[in-house]
This record gives sequence, C-alpha cells and structure tokens, in this order.
Amino acid sequence: MAVFLTNEWFEQVEQMGNEAGELNLPPALANMIVNLKVSDAEQDIEANFTNGLLHRGLNDSATTTLLLDRDILQSIITDFDTNQIMGAFMSGKIRVEGDMSQLMAVQTARPSAEQKELYSRIKSATTMA
Repeated sequence: MAVFLTNEWFEQVEQMGNEAGELNLPPALANMIVNLKVSDAEQDIEANFTNGLLHRGLNDSATTTLLLDRDILQSIITDFDTNQIMGAFMSGKIRVEGDMSQLMAVQTARPSAEQKELYSRIKSATTMA
C-alpha cells in the first residue's frame, strides 16, 4: 500500500488507470482539467485532475485551480460525497482560482461504474498516513 499523495502513490494510480482502460466518464468529468494545490503539514503538493484521475504536477491546460488541504482532498477521493464537498467549499476549506464553470458542470455529473470501480481499487491500495 502506498501513502496518499506520495510519488509511489501517484505511480500506482497511473498504473491502475492504465490497467482500467476506458472509464466511460460523463462529459463534464471527461473534459475537466483542474489543478490542485494541496497544503500539507510536511510539504505542499501540486497535482491535477485530468481524464478522471489525479496526476502529479500542474497541468498547463487547466483554467481552474483548487486550493485545499490534504484532509479535504483525501475525503473527496475516498468518499466523493458532493454534499461534503459543497460544505467544504462554502466554509472556505476549498478555494477556487480561475474558471468556476467546470466545477459547476461537475455538480450534476455522476461517476461511471468503471470510474467507481477504479476509485475503489485506488482506495483499497492507499494508506492515509
């Protein structure tokens, strides 16, 4: 098991994503490219959400950047509870820089069965230490 957001974890996520193949993402998720700046006690982490997966580093094509902490991102990845995500946004725990329209479109998008299966595999292979 890899520790969440470590280089090893990103490598495992990429491998699992490649193995999963087509995720049949709804258009709002398939077209979403969002950068993430994650604050962490040890070090800040830059990542991006593209093609339904988290990737290391920032994506130059992103027009939106989310600023959030590790615990909030962990909750989003493990639970994908839209009410919890909206609550974190409304309370300022998730801040948005840039174009919010992608985030508004994703509110009604539901993950595909393939994406849910992949996220379940990622969750079971992740330690949140």
